[in-house]
Amino acid sequence: MQSERVELSRFVDFWPEPEPRTGIEDVRGLDPQRWTPNQSESLSLGYGKSAYWFRVAVENPTEDALKPLLEVAYPVLDRIEIFINPESSGAEPLVLGDKQPFHARPIEHRNFVVPLTLAAGERTWIYLRVETTSSMQVPLILWEQDGFLAAEQARSIFQGFYYGIILVMVLYNLFVFMAVKEQSFLHYVGYITAMPLFLASLHGLAFQYLWPQATWWNDQAITVFLNLALVFGGTFSLRFINVSPSNHPLLHRWTVGVVVAAAVLAVAGLMVPYKYLILPTILLAFITCSTMLVLSIVRWVQRDPAARYYTFAWVFMLFGGMVLALSKFTVLPRNLLTENATQVGSALGVILLSIALADRLEREKKRVFETQQRLIREERKARMAQEKSLQVQREANTKLEERVQQRTRDLEHLNEQLLELSATDALTRLKNRGHFDRIFQSAVVRAYRYDEILSLLVLDIDHFKKFNDTYGHLVGDDCLKMVSQCIQKFITRPQDLAARYGGEEFVVLLPETPMSGALQVAERIRMEIEKTAFPVSGDVVHLSVSIGVCSVSPAKADSTKEIFKWADEALYEAKGQGRNRVVAWNADGQPMVSHLSPA
Repeated sequence: MQSERVELSRFVDFWPEPEPRTGIEDVRGLDPQRWTPNQSESLSLGYGKSAYWFRVAVENPTEDALKPLLEVAYPVLDRIEIFINPESSGAEPLVLGDKQPFHARPIEHRNFVVPLTLAAGERTWIYLRVETTSSMQVPLILWEQDGFLAAEQARSIFQGFYYGIILVMVLYNLFVFMAVKEQSFLHYVGYITAMPLFLASLHGLAFQYLWPQATWWNDQAITVFLNLALVFGGTFSLRFINVSPSNHPLLHRWTVGVVVAAAVLAVAGLMVPYKYLILPTILLAFITCSTMLVLSIVRWVQRDPAARYYTFAWVFMLFGGMVLALSKFTVLPRNLLTENATQVGSALGVILLSIALADRLEREKKRVFETQQRLIREERKARMAQEKSLQVQREANTKLEERVQQRTRDLEHLNEQLLELSATDALTRLKNRGHFDRIFQSAVVRAYRYDEILSLLVLDIDHFKKFNDTYGHLVGDDCLKMVSQCIQKFITRPQDLAARYGGEEFVVLLPETPMSGALQVAERIRMEIEKTAFPVSGDVVHLSVSIGVCSVSPAKADSTKEIFKWADEALYEAKGQGRNRVVAWNADGQPMVSHLSPA
């Protein structure tokens, strides 16, 4: 090592680890032919499922021992095991990664920095085992300590400058919103808040300073904040450059659909693991940025004054996002430009959009001033022709009332759509669990108050996990749709409710229905599903369901948990008796097989 900084990537060999896990002793004994030389300025292997082993030899040609720093400059790797000269130091690795608490690192830095000791005139072998759900990028840099501190100071200045710009823009636009109450500013504040939080999560700054112990949230935050940036970016764009159903119906519907998809992924980021969301999120981000660019160009062609700044802003932000995404998929090398392109592009975009908002505000003020001047002239004319002025005023009031009514209708329509969307399962079009819980509670209260019988059916598709593993999730989704359609055939009364409770589990609520009626409905559903042919890859598959039934007159107003528990236990009894049957829960607390079940 003869310089302050040495990029080790081109000297690294790598080997994909097969199943099962391979120990360090076996790795050290691998045939050299099985190692693949990287021979590139960047070490990036894209997305995959397997873990990788990396090795590199570092030689100290001097007569003094050196104490450099080894930096793995990609902070979202899940688990890194580092072995330094394992033939002499043993098989216990130094374990790093964003699944470990931040303070467990030997040096508290947003990247993974490990102090080394290189003996004089000797070669040191470094082995790394890396597994991650993010892109397999392992940029290795060897630093002299002074050089690292100097470079870190420059990087800190860059990060401080970027986040300083963002903070100033957030506060500025928030104050403007509070002053003028223009909704566009609030949506813009949401966008320029979510974007830097996404970048801070991606670059390890959020893990270092905001949630150093929250390892689960550190992974999820990347997809949550990126999707929130897409949501607020889309809603801001629709308002700012005036894309509405009246002037651009197709573009408006497409953009709203993209925004809804981003909102769904943002919510899913709180529940679904990172590895399942990152690729759809990156694809949706590319689609959203491209959509915003198309919107801006269309509005610019139509001479919208705000579209000029807006177009340039999205060109910068789209360029930065595309460069980052292409680097994750190994199309572009990972370097200082590709890693910081998103920050530079977003900073320039934020500045341009803030200028555009200020320009729009100035134009609004000018328009208001011109309107005031026009009103003054009209007032003077009104003194000379009072009747004409009154007629103009009546016409203006009529137009204003029409606009208010139209806006009210639009808001009511949107509210109805949002309520329906929030209560409906997107895949099966049945009601979702949240809606079911609310209706179930109300039905129990009513049944208790009027001493009525309430029936609950809990359905579960038999062997669905095996079906899903055999035919794939897309076919599994079609299976869920088919089952939901079969259920809907027998839910005919307005007060009855069918819902997807979660996964392959469904529920049916039958108010004012005794056990006999509930068993008939359950058996009809079971038989309909059993006889329905489900085509899969040229074959025909017949599915079956197990159904638990509970029919009771609630003993108290808050007995939803007990009723559901009884129905669920009946369901498990149906599965235990061989599946594809209906089991009811007796009043004495013991399940029984329905007389309508198969022999």
